[in-house]
Amino acid sequence: MQERKILDAVEGGERIGREEALALLLAGELLSLGRAADRIRSRLHPENLVSFVVDRNVNYTNICESKCSFCAFYRDQSADDAYVLSQDTILTKIAELVDQGGTQLLMQGGLNPALKIGFFEEMFREIKRSFPGIQNHSLSPAEITCIATASELSLDETLVRLKKAGLDSVPGGGAEILVDEVRGSISPNKIGWRKWGEVMLKAAGLGMPTTATMMFGSSERPQDIVEHLFRIRELQDAGGSFTAFIPWTYQPGNTELGGVTATGVEYLKVLALSRIVLDNVANIQASWVTQGDKMAQVALFFGANDLGGTMLEENVVAAAGCSFRMSREEMISLIQQAGFRAAQRTTTYQILREF
Repeated sequence: MQERKILDAVEGGERIGREEALALLLAGELLSLGRAADRIRSRLHPENLVSFVVDRNVNYTNICESKCSFCAFYRDQSADDAYVLSQDTILTKIAELVDQGGTQLLMQGGLNPALKIGFFEEMFREIKRSFPGIQNHSLSPAEITCIATASELSLDETLVRLKKAGLDSVPGGGAEILVDEVRGSISPNKIGWRKWGEVMLKAAGLGMPTTATMMFGSSERPQDIVEHLFRIRELQDAGGSFTAFIPWTYQPGNTELGGVTATGVEYLKVLALSRIVLDNVANIQASWVTQGDKMAQVALFFGANDLGGTMLEENVVAAAGCSFRMSREEMISLIQQAGFRAAQRTTTYQILREF
């Protein structure tokens, strides 16, 4: 009875609180949550479009001092397979993206204190000069904080200089769970949740679009998942510029943390709750990269209206043994088979082409 009352309120446009959200996560019936989330998606996106972006993840370095226990990608600087990509290699990768009609570059790497702001300014200027039509959607809040510290600059100075050099928007990587007790157990050397939020609000203040993510299924409690969602909602209320929210599941392969990943049912429940709670974030992405194509289709009926990027290249999740791949044609087919119209978009959700 309580569940129906909460969902009726949500579908009527009311906001729910933490206790109500936790009740839905713990005791809510999966299909009831899915139906409510789907109705919200339909209300926010009545055109029946499911969008995607043609992009490439370029991991410019795998050297990282954070050494998160859930990560299989990072390497110590002394490791035989540690690397920093040359500017020529990065530009070649971007050229391949442009040749395939791509519009979004997502550059992310480890927290490598040897790479100071000059490295990024030089690289970003050259990217903007060579590929003016590409959206440079790069660097997580943790990376930006690392660059600021290594360069002995304030966050404000760092963001202003990166934007001037060609950084267009900031992805929400490194959020994991925005609860410091969880962060302290799985990524003790990474910034806390308040610093993550501070970077995002400062980027928004400079007019930069951002996104938000959540990695769940590692060691957090249901209460922590709910807290994460409400902290995203509150950051958005405080002036955030989140264009989308992307929940994805921890992948345990090859990691120090180990364990098992969340089930498909758990993923869909969290996805639906995300759509229900985040009434001020327009788009919810399904994570086909961690869930695969069939579950991504199901996610379109649990609140998701976007399938993220085609990802010409992805290395971080792949390092944990999860290597789903999808071409633009496969993405279009997947959307259409689910009964939706497929549309290619920009990073900021402008529709470029419908199929």
